[in-house]
Amino acid sequence: MKVYTQDDASPELVKSAPVAVIGYGSQGRAHALNLKNAGCDVVVGVREGGPGARRAAEDGLEVASVARACTGATLIAILTPDMTHEKIFNEEIAPYLEPGDALLFAHGFTVLYGRVNPPKEVDVIMVAPKGPGDLVRREFERGRGVPCLFAVHQDASGKAKERALAYASLIGGATAGAIETTFREETETDLFGEQAVLCGGASELVIAGFETLVEAGYQPEIAYYECLHELKLIVDLFYEGGITRMHDFISETAKYGDFVSGPRVINAETKERMREVLKDIQSGSFAREWILENQAGKPRYSQMLAADLGHPIEKTGKELRARMPWLKPGANAREA
Repeated sequence: MKVYTQDDASPELVKSAPVAVIGYGSQGRAHALNLKNAGCDVVVGVREGGPGARRAAEDGLEVASVARACTGATLIAILTPDMTHEKIFNEEIAPYLEPGDALLFAHGFTVLYGRVNPPKEVDVIMVAPKGPGDLVRREFERGRGVPCLFAVHQDASGKAKERALAYASLIGGATAGAIETTFREETETDLFGEQAVLCGGASELVIAGFETLVEAGYQPEIAYYECLHELKLIVDLFYEGGITRMHDFISETAKYGDFVSGPRVINAETKERMREVLKDIQSGSFAREWILENQAGKPRYSQMLAADLGHPIEKTGKELRARMPWLKPGANAREA
């Protein structure tokens, strides 16, 4: 596996012409500001009069409607939520594309599953930072960067890969190392990670642990600390140095409990369920279900979200977190 760095990138491929960043959420803001600071001519395409337009203007960026932002830009980065891509692309981007332009995405979902079908005369590329937008911006400001994945779905210009690498370098991704992938690999692994481990798996494990202790008669506050609050301590160790670092910092008792009880909870049956999740992703079943859910107005999604937010662990956590001043906005500003 090759890890690409700044030395492999040719930033002028992107800096030589205007760049349109569509959307000004977490990733959109980070990309737009990093690109501008790196010397690019950036225009932000957003809904006129919306909060994104106001914030981008406050940040000193040129702001325009999506259609006007795309006029004259040779690279268009679509950084709005996945389910908005189809409408925005068809109505406000596609009419203004010219041969040789490049469309860039930060996630492969809408291209892989055919919700956006770019013309053959344009490059279709992806640059996906492996971190939230706030971190992408913060690390760039520190002269560092967040690792990126990059991919080429369609190479009309003959320089699509070079364009993707150039863009990655300009937002700081090549400083930390960029790895080449495909739209399919990025999308399927990203969806699997979210569903089986990072979001679905982690939240269900936390809730199940909390419920097990409370149902056994333990105080919910103690259950919250043991099953949710302290999870950050372990995740930070994983993040900093993998399983090895966790073992370096936890007690012998915790390590032995890890060895003998972890496989009783996460076992062959769990892995089989994970394979089922992956199969649904690979077959396109999950994507079809999620697209139909959106088209129906998200009734099931809303019901499940309400159930999550109404769980007793949320009431307990809210009360306990109110006593943790370091969690309040701005509390750690001096450290940053």
